[in-house]
Amino acid sequence: MNLTNPISRPTLHEEIVERIRELIVDGSLEPGTKIPEKQLCESFGVSRTPMREALKVLANEGMAVLEPNRGAWVSSVTMEELEATFPVIGALERLAGELACLKATDEQIAGIRKSHNDMVRHFEERDRQSYFNSNQDIHDSILSAADNEVLSQNYRILSSRMKRARFLANISPARWQQAVEEHKVMIVALESRDGPLLGELLNQHLQNKFTALRAHTE
Repeated sequence: MNLTNPISRPTLHEEIVERIRELIVDGSLEPGTKIPEKQLCESFGVSRTPMREALKVLANEGMAVLEPNRGAWVSSVTMEELEATFPVIGALERLAGELACLKATDEQIAGIRKSHNDMVRHFEERDRQSYFNSNQDIHDSILSAADNEVLSQNYRILSSRMKRARFLANISPARWQQAVEEHKVMIVALESRDGPLLGELLNQHLQNKFTALRAHTE
């Protein structure tokens, strides 16, 4: 018997984490509202045990708050937290861009180009949810191409909580157009394998998202 083979399928509670995280990110579960554990268990067809394990993970990520005898609540994101976190994520994205230009295979870059083309098409169709999904695919693929697990782990911990804010940052037509134009320059830098330029563009792209978000909330 070989006990060293890894299990590729995610555990049940990891799958639940991802499902609830998506509900929080897309606004189906709004900040400050209680997470309906019983209803979600019935909807997902799972027991309370993996659900509670999943909620603990989300609490550790800062996306949920667990209160004794009161259940779990969707946490709110304050402007102070955003101001502290966005520069750190920007620095990580800068590093990811630099490493991706060094390490990405031609196939990976072609895949990112495809996601970029899909994203532009969704923008032209004004399909905001599909646009966001393709946008996220691009950033995730650049991170994967960077091939640095320490970087990936730290990025995912921070970015999972910020996804709601990043989704809202393209709220105005002008900012949405600007974001697409920024991505067009970014994909050229990646295909040229210009690491310093791509790193700077990714960092500036995130700063612009934060500026738009702050303007939206003021």
